[in-house]
Amino acid sequence: MASSRLPDPYDREVGLRIRALRVSRKMSQTELGEQLGVTFQQVQKYELGANRVSAGRLRRIAEIFGVAVSTLFQAEQEQDGRARDASAHLRTPGAPQLLEAYAQIRDRDLRRNLVELAERIVLISRRSNAN
Repeated sequence: MASSRLPDPYDREVGLRIRALRVSRKMSQTELGEQLGVTFQQVQKYELGANRVSAGRLRRIAEIFGVAVSTLFQAEQEQDGRARDASAHLRTPGAPQLLEAYAQIRDRDLRRNLVELAERIVLISRRSNAN
């Protein structure tokens, strides 16, 4: 009896943190795969949580990105409960695409305007939800 295995939520979160670190360093899946000795398809599976990342491979990924292994497991929290690790926000649908598009904007003023626009949208949304 064949069963389709859904990604474990913890594997998915580890994968999202790997993706966030990779994207923030402007590294392709192929480049990360080469450093790990795996294919880019395997990196995709790690990032999606479809395949679990072994302990040794987690250690190597942390070394590549210059972070503690624990960074791949849990986002640190500020005192007000917000994530200190920006990669925690990448669980929001569309966030990785938005980050990639933002990184491609070369004009500093345009980037600042985009951030201000997003912050205004949040304020308007909060006001709407409060009513």
